Amino acid sequence: MKILGISGSLRRASFNTALVRLAFSKLTDAECTLADIRLPLFDEDLEAEGTPREVTTLVGQIRASDGVLISTPEYNKNLPGGLKNALDWISRDDDQPLNGKPVVIMSAAAGRAGGERSQYSLRHCLTPFNPRIMQLPELMVAQAGKAFDADGRLVDERTDKALDRHVAALRDLIGADR
Repeated sequence: MKILGISGSLRRASFNTALVRLAFSKLTDAECTLADIRLPLFDEDLEAEGTPREVTTLVGQIRASDGVLISTPEYNKNLPGGLKNALDWISRDDDQPLNGKPVVIMSAAAGRAGGERSQYSLRHCLTPFNPRIMQLPELMVAQAGKAFDADGRLVDERTDKALDRHVAALRDLIGADR
C-alpha cells in the first residue's frame, strides 16, 4: 500500500506535518511519502513555459499512491493558500490523478474547532477532482499547541485514539479498491 501525505502547512514545526508523520507511524506496512507543496504560484504564463518540475513530481506521486492523506491547518477560517495553490496546479493535469482516489482529510489548528472550517473548505475545493473522500470518522485536533509536545509528539490520548480510528478507516477505504 502506498500513501501520499500532504501537509497544508509549510512551517518547519507544523502540527499538521507532525500529524501526517504520526499517521505514517501507524501505517507500518505501507510505503509512505510526504509531498512537498512548496510550488511556484499558479500562473498560466508560467504554465505556458512548461509545467514546473515540482508540480510534475506531485502529480506523479498522487498518481502512484493508493490513497492520499491531507492534513490542513486553518488560516483565517479557510484552507491555507499553499494547499489551494497545489490544488490549482494539480487541476491542470489532463489525466486527473485524484479522480476516484481515496482521500482522507484531517486537521490541526490552534482554535477550538480544530480546523473544521478548513476541512469543509478543502472538501469543497476537492469536488471538481472527484476523489473518494472519507466522510467519517472526522479528525480535528483543537488547540494543537497543547496536543503536541515540543518535539511534535502527540500527548493527547484521546487524539491518539482518534488517529488510530482514522488510519483504520483509511485502510478500509483503500482496501475497498483492491
